Amino acid sequence: MTKPPPVDFGAGLNCPIPLTDYPSVLLAHGGGGRLTQQLIQKMFVSQFANEILEPLHDGAVFALDGANLAFSTDSYVVDPVFFPGGDIGALAVNGTVNDLAMCGARPVHLSAGFIIEEGLPMNDLWRIVVSMHNAAQEAGVRIVTGDTKVVEKGKGDRIFINTSGIGTILPGIKIHPRNARPGDKILVNGPIAVHGIAIMSVREGLGFDSAIESDTAPLNGIVATLLAAGEKVHVLRDPTRGGVASSLNEIAESSHVGILLTEESIPLTEEVRGACELLGLDPLYVANEGKFLAFVSPEGADDILARMREHPLGRNAAVIGEVTAGHPGTVLMKSRIGGTRVVDMLSGEQLPRIC
Repeated sequence: MTKPPPVDFGAGLNCPIPLTDYPSVLLAHGGGGRLTQQLIQKMFVSQFANEILEPLHDGAVFALDGANLAFSTDSYVVDPVFFPGGDIGALAVNGTVNDLAMCGARPVHLSAGFIIEEGLPMNDLWRIVVSMHNAAQEAGVRIVTGDTKVVEKGKGDRIFINTSGIGTILPGIKIHPRNARPGDKILVNGPIAVHGIAIMSVREGLGFDSAIESDTAPLNGIVATLLAAGEKVHVLRDPTRGGVASSLNEIAESSHVGILLTEESIPLTEEVRGACELLGLDPLYVANEGKFLAFVSPEGADDILARMREHPLGRNAAVIGEVTAGHPGTVLMKSRIGGTRVVDMLSGEQLPRIC
């Protein structure tokens, strides 16, 4: 591989930044939608480009000394840090475990980095650490290294956590965002938009007949049962920031295929549906933390769906659409009334600070 030449910034800060329409970073650049993709492509990929990074998978997949490995990292800045059904600690562990699982890997070890704002109550920190311990045990992984930094009061927001993880990939497992094929069925393991609405219900003080709790959970167990079915599973993705819509658009673009969703097949609880209507949100763009999308061969769809429904995290799994050869790079949805509309990638910031 040819070593790229260093970039000459000349006078430094006065160097113009090519290919950007924004003089400064917006909150929407972190929302998981089109602005996030533009930031990643124009800023980071343009300078860090290599064959391992290039697929922009949920993690890096590579071979090392004869072993197939996956490596992933993520940072968590959720507000509030405690929410119905979870907290920033469990979220940090589950999120990285799930990113590795979406690569077809068995998560093994995690690191944990803490940026703590001065003044955070020790009881809160202990509660978060215990939650991470419990989440790691549930997922069957170990936290084996880490780092701690404390910043002055007002220089952070209580606590930010970064987790990185490494996992092993068994021979024959080939999960890739470019593997979607015309005819593939698209499955989801349960009702969508739960995590994002759980966060918003706390922020907005919304009350419901039954509490909406985050769906944060480790998905490596249920994914392992699907991968045991052999080569029937082509693509896996957990639709976190940007929701189901953004994830499907990314896969459609990567695989150069079209996607057709069926609105009436998309699982959604009545509480979440009502909250989305009240807040003016489209559930397709709301973040999830315990849900994943699986693109599977048409002949294997019934088997994979049955395997999902046998697992506690997949009892309400459903087929929500299929991959098409037409309209490559575009996601369409057939509505309940029979019309069809484009489901584009999120352009702005629908829900900030939810992951």
